[in-house]
Parts: sequence; C-alpha cells; structure tokens
Amino acid sequence: MPHDPYRALYLHLPFCVKRCAYCDFATAAVPADSPEIDAYVEDLCLQIRRKAKEGELGAVETVYLGGGTPSHVGLARLSMLLYTLSLSMHLTPEVECTMEANPESLDGRMVRDVWALGVNRLSLGVQSFDDAVLRTLGRAHTADDARRAVEAAQTRFENVSVDVMCGIPGQSEASFEESVREAVRLGVTHVSVYPLTIEPHTPFDAAVLAGDMDEPDDDVEAAHMQVAARVLEEAGFARYEVASYARPGFECRHNTAYWTGKPYLGLGRSAATMTQNAERRMRVQDGQVTDDLDARQMAAEDLMLGMRMARGVAYAQVEAAAALLPEAAAAFAELEEAGLVVRKGGRFCPTERGWLCGNELYGRLYDLAP
Repeated sequence: MPHDPYRALYLHLPFCVKRCAYCDFATAAVPADSPEIDAYVEDLCLQIRRKAKEGELGAVETVYLGGGTPSHVGLARLSMLLYTLSLSMHLTPEVECTMEANPESLDGRMVRDVWALGVNRLSLGVQSFDDAVLRTLGRAHTADDARRAVEAAQTRFENVSVDVMCGIPGQSEASFEESVREAVRLGVTHVSVYPLTIEPHTPFDAAVLAGDMDEPDDDVEAAHMQVAARVLEEAGFARYEVASYARPGFECRHNTAYWTGKPYLGLGRSAATMTQNAERRMRVQDGQVTDDLDARQMAAEDLMLGMRMARGVAYAQVEAAAALLPEAAAAFAELEEAGLVVRKGGRFCPTERGWLCGNELYGRLYDLAP
C-alpha cells in the first residue's frame, strides 16, 4: 500500500554465545565462527541494498542493531554490515545509530572500529553488577566483565546505555540498588530497567512449573522500580519512558519512535515492520501480518503508546482523536479520577501509579477501538 516514509530501521542479529534462562527472543546459541552467521549477515546486507534501491531508506533518522547479541557476530561481519549501511543511506552523525553488545564479546578494538563506521550509541546488556544474580540469569559475563565493557565503550562513545533487571529470584533490594548505583558511578548516560518476566517455554518457566522457582513478585518488582527512580533521579537522570532513564539529551530516539507512531522498517529474522498512511497501519513479521489497524484503531493505539512516555499526550491529540473516538475525553477523565494520569502543561501525563498499573491504563485507551 502507499505509505509514509520509514523513519526508523531495525536490523536483527539473532545470535548469542548462549541462551539465557529467561529469554524467549528469536535468538540461537551459535558458535561465533559458524558459517550460519556468515550466510545470515550476507543476506541481511542484500536486504539493505534492496531496500535502498527501492527508496525506502532515504528518510531514516535512527538505526538499531539488536539481537541476539550483535557483538557476538564479530568485527569482520559487523564491518561488512555497517559498510553496506553507509553505502545505502545517509549514515551521518545526525542519525542515531545504536548497537547492542554484551560484555563478554565487546573489546577495545570493536569499540574503535564500529564507532569509526558510524555507530554512535552503544547499549550494553549488563543486567546486574552482582555475580550471584548473573549466575541465576545464566549470563555469560561477570560483574568485572561488565565494568570493563562500559569503560571500553567510553573510550569512544559518549552515549552509552546499560540494561539492568529487577525482580530476579534471590536478588535483594540492596543488590539491585547497588547495581543501579554502579551504573551511575561508571558514568553511563542512559539506563533501562526491566522487571523479570517469566516467558513460556523458557528454562525459568520450566523451573516455576516444577516448583523450583517462585513466580516474580509484583510488589517486589514495583519496589525495585521505585528504587531505580529514586537513585537515578537523584543522580540527574530523567525518567522519559516507563522503563528508561537518561541524562539530558541522551534519550533513545529509536525507542521513542516506536512509542510516537513513526513508521519503522525491520530487516532480519523475526524483525517487525510497521507501515502506515493516514487510514491504515500494518505490522508485518516474517512475512505475516500481525496487526492491521484502521484509522480509529490507530488513534486509540497512539493514545495508548503515548502514555508509555513521561510527556504523555497533548490535549490537542486527544481532541483530534475524539473525532474518531467519541469516548476519548471521558476515558481520560476516568483515568485522571483513578489517579493514573495527571494534567500537566497542556498534556495528559502518566502518574507513577499509572505506570505501575499499566494494564489498566493502557487497556482503557486501547479498548476505545477494539
């Protein structure tokens, strides 16, 4: 269908040194020297060139190399991929280009070379600076590995993010807080905080079903998220999205694109693409349509996704949506009465309680156009 230009590009590299016990992503543990990775990266480069020839990359503002573990595929393959990308689009410093990496596969040479090839933001899968917690998660790195990776990244990158997880079995509040404080001490500019979720058909799911592991406690996870907010905000970070904190000017533009209705193109195994125009929005994954929304459903989804952001949605957006969704104004009034949203500077913004009760907040808005 005729569609608006893609503003974000996601490239999926589905390979890891090992599968973590909680992971249900489209990934596989494959040796770094496997011909399977060679064939995959070569095909991904061909997809990039094909999309460039079709004129689909001319308006891209953000690029994200995710996984899996992009750093696991090695420098030679990353160089080929980034070189192809630079030939296929305007990979200027103004384009935010993020690469995910894990501590066990990131070294100084990789940092220097990917920076020289156009990557300007690194996102490190640290998860914890507590070795006992890392062993529980089945991670391939130690806390010292994580510290070394952050320090290596900072030799070239100003924009360095780390992920940390909370609500992990055996993880105390003190352990989680210390991990957040360690990220601050190391000088990163962005922190994402994710509660543990038990996904079906993972080793953690099997352990829960067998009675060997407790389900994550919602109250514990909420308490941990509040600890993160306190520590990071005291250190000068702002919570701009439900799970992410940044120093001023270091908010992740790629992730923000997802929550603000910008079309995105996904290339690689299981990568999702969102294509839209004024009347229709489609998401496609591995050749299958996973969402097909009309204008009413698009308006409801935009309101719902907007509430993932601290800035929420403008009154003007709600008024415009009301032309398609007559109950929109009443829904926000109900959410305000329930303490899930607050009016601030001409916008409806989520409260802390709104984020903690996300199913209620997001569900009420999404259900405006079932």
